[in-house]
Amino acid sequence: MTIALAIREAAEALAAASDTPRLDAELLMAHLLGVTRSELLLRHMKEPVVAGYASLVVRRMKHEPVAYITGIQEFYGLEFLVNSDVLIPRSDSEVLVDAALAANPDAKRVLDCGTGSGALLLAVLAQLPNAEGVGIDQSQGALEVAAANAARLGLAERARMAKADWHEEAWADALGRFDLILANPPYVENAAELSPSVREHEPSGALFAGPEGLDDYRILIPHLPDLLTEHGIALIEIGATQAEAVSAIAKAAGFSVRLHRDLANHPRALELVHSNEI
Repeated sequence: MTIALAIREAAEALAAASDTPRLDAELLMAHLLGVTRSELLLRHMKEPVVAGYASLVVRRMKHEPVAYITGIQEFYGLEFLVNSDVLIPRSDSEVLVDAALAANPDAKRVLDCGTGSGALLLAVLAQLPNAEGVGIDQSQGALEVAAANAARLGLAERARMAKADWHEEAWADALGRFDLILANPPYVENAAELSPSVREHEPSGALFAGPEGLDDYRILIPHLPDLLTEHGIALIEIGATQAEAVSAIAKAAGFSVRLHRDLANHPRALELVHSNEI
């Protein structure tokens, strides 16, 4: 059987488990061959199929995300290692990086709250060569992934990963102050309907935040004024229906709020600035 035929059959098999079955089939084959998808399509389609492909397809048929199978996800033009200890970085979150860089291009210290794979922090540091950063997470597994990504991207000397849980007392006491704070906290309602690839495979502790999806905002945001420098700015990712509720939490903590939308024009991030800066 040729690779082309194997991909076609895999795409048919994946139709029930994926919205992008053909793409998934191609990405899994490219991963197995150790080539890019473009190289696969240009140079390898007529070759015999290689061993191991069927097992990858079966994993995807069970709704395991392609990124976890391949161990790689692209974000903001960079490749990040990912596994089931971390959320898969989404392109929707790139608006937060854009907004952070535009809001404070001279930032020298950056904090990423709930760093996961380190995608937000490392994407920002890659664009700010004079900045250093700290990524915090309550998951040791996530911190190990983030540290590995910092090393492979050549940012280990400027990015420190530290265990911290904002549900605990004094979690922020030793962190200092920052010119820029990034956060993508859990914000999914506990009863939300999610695809099996998300609900069954991505870490629940990084997803769910109470019946309204607001529990972590209520805890984290009031701490931010004490973590920001005088002219510091925070960028917080939100769910598409949460702009009003999270803005109210931020305003009660003394912030002025600016909304940023993603490429689909959905509310995606809030820019928080000390009210006395406006």
